[in-house]
Amino acid sequence: MDELDSQIRVLVVDDSAVMRKIIISAVEKDSSIKVIGHAANGIQAIDAVRNLKPDILTLDIEMPVMDGLTALREIRKENRSLPVIMFSTLTQKGAQAVVMALTAGASDYVGKPTTAAGSIDEAFKVLENELIPKIIGLARRARLRKISAPKQVEPLQRPSSVGTVKELVTRPPVTKPEIRVSLPVRPASAVCIGVSTGGPMALMQVFGQFSAPLAVPVFIVQHMPPTFTTLLAARLSTTGSMTVKEGEDGEVAVPGMAYIAPGGFHMLLSQSGANTIIRLSTDAPENSCRPAVDPLFRSAAEIYSSTLLGVILTGMGYDGLKGAQAIKSKSGQVIAQDEETSVIWGMPGAIVQAGIADTVLPIERIADEITYRTRKTSLSFNP
Repeated sequence: MDELDSQIRVLVVDDSAVMRKIIISAVEKDSSIKVIGHAANGIQAIDAVRNLKPDILTLDIEMPVMDGLTALREIRKENRSLPVIMFSTLTQKGAQAVVMALTAGASDYVGKPTTAAGSIDEAFKVLENELIPKIIGLARRARLRKISAPKQVEPLQRPSSVGTVKELVTRPPVTKPEIRVSLPVRPASAVCIGVSTGGPMALMQVFGQFSAPLAVPVFIVQHMPPTFTTLLAARLSTTGSMTVKEGEDGEVAVPGMAYIAPGGFHMLLSQSGANTIIRLSTDAPENSCRPAVDPLFRSAAEIYSSTLLGVILTGMGYDGLKGAQAIKSKSGQVIAQDEETSVIWGMPGAIVQAGIADTVLPIERIADEITYRTRKTSLSFNP
C-alpha cells in the first residue's frame, strides 16, 4: 500500500479516560485513521512518541504529573516534524496555554468539547467536524514532506529574540542567492498578512526578525477565536521590535504598528482624508472564517492600490486567494510562503497555483522580503 494511502497512526493523550474514549471513537469513524495508543500525562506521552512513532499526536494541555505544554517542549527537542494538535478548554487560562503552545511548535489546536451529561453527542460532532480534517490535513502534509525531504538539511541558527521557535524549521542548503521574481516599482505603503494553521509560530518567526519597526502599518488576519487573538498580539509584541495589538473599530492606523483582527470580527480598512481607519464587522463568515483574510485584503486594495503588499503564510483552505487577486488587480504585490516550510500549504499554495505570487519564499526569508519591499530608500537589484 502506498504510504500516502495507509492509515494515519494517531496517539491520543488526555488525563480523562472519558475524553480519551470519546476522541478515539470519534476519529476512528474515519477509516483512514487508526489510534495506535493513548497516554494519561506528559511523561507517558513522551515515552509513547518514542516507542510507537505515531504520525500525529493529540495532546491535552491540563494534565497531572506533566502538563501538555511541558511535554510539547520536550517532544520538540527530539522530534521537530511530528504534527501536534493541542486540546484545551477555551477559557482565559486555556487560551493562554494554547497560544504558548502554538508559538512553541504545536501545529494546531481544538477546543475541548464538554463531556457533561447530555452533551456527548455534541462532543462527537465537534471532534468529527474539527479534529478529523485537521488530523488528515496535517498528517498528509507531514508524509509528503518526509517523502520529498532532501537528504541534508541545514538547521537554522537560534535568534535571541525568538528563542527556540525558529529552530523548528529546517531548510535545504542554499547554493545560490534567491532571485526575486517580481520587483516593486515603488515601496509598499502598507502590509497585509493572512495566515491560519501553523500561523502563530510563523508570525513569531517573522516578527522576531524585524530589527526595527517597519515604516508602514501592518494588518494581520490569523484564524482564531476571541481571547486567543488578544493573547497572540501580546506574545508577538514581546518577540521583536514592533508593537502588535488588536485592531479597534474607528482606530487610525499608524506606521510602525501592527494590528491583528480580533477573534469574531472581520477587520476592514477605510479612508478618511489622509488617514486609514480600521473598521470591525460582524458580517457573515467568509471561507467559513471570521475574521477572514479576503475582506481585509479587498478593502486594503481599494485604499493602497499599487502600494499594498499582501503576504500569505501557512494555512489550510483558500482564504486570501480572492483578496490577493484583488491586490494584483490594483498592481499591488503578493508574497507567498513556500511549501517546504508551511505547516499546511493550502492558503499559500492556492496563491502560487493561481500564478499571482510575486515571489515564493521560506518562512525565514519573509521578514527580510517585507523589509525590502517597504523600505523608503531607492531600490536596486543585481541578479
